[in-house]
Amino acid sequence: MGFPIELPPHLLALATELTVRPEDIDEFFTRGSGHGGQKINKTESCVELTHRPTSLTVRVQRFREQHLNRIAAYELLIHKIEEKVKGAASKRAQEIFKIRKQKARRTRKGKEKMLKEKHHRSSVKETRVNLLHQSLEE
Repeated sequence: MGFPIELPPHLLALATELTVRPEDIDEFFTRGSGHGGQKINKTESCVELTHRPTSLTVRVQRFREQHLNRIAAYELLIHKIEEKVKGAASKRAQEIFKIRKQKARRTRKGKEKMLKEKHHRSSVKETRVNLLHQSLEE
C-alpha cells in the first residue's frame, strides 16, 4: 500500500530507505488558527501527522489548500524521521554543520596562512606591473 497522496520521487525514496510505512502514520485534519478570518474558521485545512513508531508529530498550516498542506506535512515528517534515525548523518544536520563551518572564524594559523598566500600573490602581480612600466619606458 502506498501513501494516501502522491509524493515527489525523492521523498518516496527517502521514506523507503527509512522504512516509513503509510500505515504507521495517523492523519488528522483540523481547523487552523491565526490570520485568515472566515476561511480559516470554516475549513479544516490544517494537517497533523503522527508517526506512531517514533511518536513524532508535525502540524502544517502553511497553505490555504489542504492538499498542499498534506504534501508539506509528509515532507516535514519524513525529514524529521530522517534526522532522528540518522542523527549527524542526516541531510539537514550536514547542512547545519556546513553553515556553522562557514560562519566560524578562522583560526590564527589559518588566517596567517591565508594572508601569506595573499602577500605572495600581490608580490607576483607587483612584478608584472614593474615589467609593464619598464617596457613602456623603452
